[in-house]
Formats: sequence, structure tokens, C-alpha cells
Amino acid sequence: MSKLQLELENISAGYQNKIVLEDVSLSVYEQDFIGIIGPNGGGKTTLLRVILGLIKPIHGNIRYFISRQEIGYLPQVNQFDEQFPITVHEVVHSGLSKGIRTGLLKHKSCNEKIEEILDSVGIHSLRNRSIGELSGGELQRTMLARAIISSPRLLVLDEPNTYVDNKFEIELYTILKRLNKTLSILLVSHDVGTITPYIKSIACVNQKLHYHPSNEISTEQLKIYNCPIEIISHGQIPHRIIKDHQQ
Repeated sequence: MSKLQLELENISAGYQNKIVLEDVSLSVYEQDFIGIIGPNGGGKTTLLRVILGLIKPIHGNIRYFISRQEIGYLPQVNQFDEQFPITVHEVVHSGLSKGIRTGLLKHKSCNEKIEEILDSVGIHSLRNRSIGELSGGELQRTMLARAIISSPRLLVLDEPNTYVDNKFEIELYTILKRLNKTLSILLVSHDVGTITPYIKSIACVNQKLHYHPSNEISTEQLKIYNCPIEIISHGQIPHRIIKDHQQ
């Protein structure tokens, strides 16, 4: 049986006395791959911030059964000063946890680990490239490498397909599916039709959270969950129909 990694119990959270999440409960186990879906403003990013400890819940409890240092994070938008003289190798190195940098790995071992990670996400040839010279897809690969360099047990991604082309998007999910063999993943996305072949379960977030223990979900279930998003159709080529709805 898979081990529990974290547990949210009746969490409410928000900003300046405005409730964004209300009475949310969720359990994350080893090798889970949960797709988090929902409308803009529904609380998806707030949920991730609670999990990462970036904001404190107003009510409820969150229990960690792994160290917070064992959680990797790829945020929604990454902005860099294009003139800042930092390479892909240096960005990935910055993701090594303090303990690893200061003694758990020798310098040579650190470099070997970085080289291995760069190769695994397909950007080894870019290791000496300035960060300001990268395309959107190359930047996301770099930030993904940074998020996994310390061998996290849980990887949290907030819309990682933002500003990337379709070719890299499919490659990204293929990489995530491979990573899921050794770690659990929480993935926020608007594109349900694309992620369903890769995820294992779905959490619909629209102020409240409804967990669906499968990657297949019907229009009727979405209505019950009050989750006004894309309708999914499964087949050889995933596709979807967008239904009119009010935010």
C-alpha cells in the first residue's frame, strides 16, 4: 500500500479576509499523479501555495509525512533578467538543497548529478547557454531540471505548459510520466484533454475541492462538482469541446 505524503483536512484559505478555498480536504500518496483543474480564480494556485507552506490556512490542518525540502516546485511564470549573466547549469545548480550543497555531495558529484538531470530533460547541450537566450520550452525544461535536482518525493507544477509550443508540451508530459515512477506529482492545468492520458486522478477546485479517483470524468460529474471547465472526449487523439459557462 502506498505511503501517505501529505494530508489536507478541512482547509480554508484566502487573502485579506477573502476566502478562496473553503473546507478543502485532500490526501497525496506516493506515486500519485493528480491533475488539478478548475476555472480561473477557483483557488488552484492558492491550494498549491498552502501545500508549499507559502501561505497559512485560515482554518484546518495540513500534515506532512515527508520533509518540505522533499517537495519540488515549478511555478506558473518564471521571469529572469535576460541580461543577468547566469547559465542553464548555474540555474539548475541553484536548485540543490542547502544540505546537499554543503556536504552530502562533493563538488564533482554535484556536477555529475546536474549533468545527469540536464540529459534527462533533453537540454544537456544547452548547459552553458545564457538563460536569456532560451526559448519558452527550453526555459521550462531548465526550471523542471531545477525542481527535480534535489530528488524530491513530491513534484508540484502550476500550469507548466504556459508559453510553450505543442511539441514541447507533449514531451513535457512524457517526462512527467517517467518521473512519476519514482515520485508523486500534483499538476495544475486548464487543458484537461491533453493531461488525461498521463494523470491518474483529478481534483476539481472551484473554492471547494472534489476528488475524482480516475483520469476519466464525465460532463455530468463536472456539473455536480461545480467545475465549469472543458468537456473531455477520449480517443486516439485527445480532444475537447468548450461549453459556455459563467465564471
